[in-house]
Parts: sequence; structure tokens; C-alpha cells
Amino acid sequence: MHKVVNGVSVALTQAEIDEIAVRAAEWEAGKYDRALAGLRGRRDSALKATDWYALGDVTMPAEITAYRQALRDITDGLDDLEAVNAVDLPVKP
Repeated sequence: MHKVVNGVSVALTQAEIDEIAVRAAEWEAGKYDRALAGLRGRRDSALKATDWYALGDVTMPAEITAYRQALRDITDGLDDLEAVNAVDLPVKP
């Protein structure tokens, strides 16, 4: 492995190679957490789009109540990356 310093290709030291390996392993290990955070972000956006139903002067339809509960429950039991990536948000009624 090489790096470019002042336009010259220089071999990496073993310490630099080790650091790259550590960072790559950390990035790989964080895939599940990043995927889950992305799913939660999409879920939160969908919930926010229906928050107005929860205002005191609005009656929330049962379909929206069920939809919002399904959104809140969407991360239950997701224990690996494949499960997180397989999730589709419920369709808003």
C-alpha cells in the first residue's frame, strides 16, 4: 500500500497499514448500527408526517393509530443487518 506525499508515492508504514485495518474493521462492525439508525430516521419522518392527528382538536382515525403503532414497532426484533435491510415501512392509509 502506498500514499502520495508531495506528489511522490511512498510506501505505508506497518503502523499505518494496521491503523487502516482497524478503521476498516470498525466501519464494518458499525454496519448494523448505521442501518438501524437509517431505518429509525425514516420511521421518525413518517411518524412526524402524522403527528398532527394527535392534536387535541383532531380525532385520530383507527387506521392512523394502527399505522403509527406499526411504525413504532418496526424495529422490534431486528437483531442483524439483513433483518434491518429487509424492512419496508408500512403504507400510510
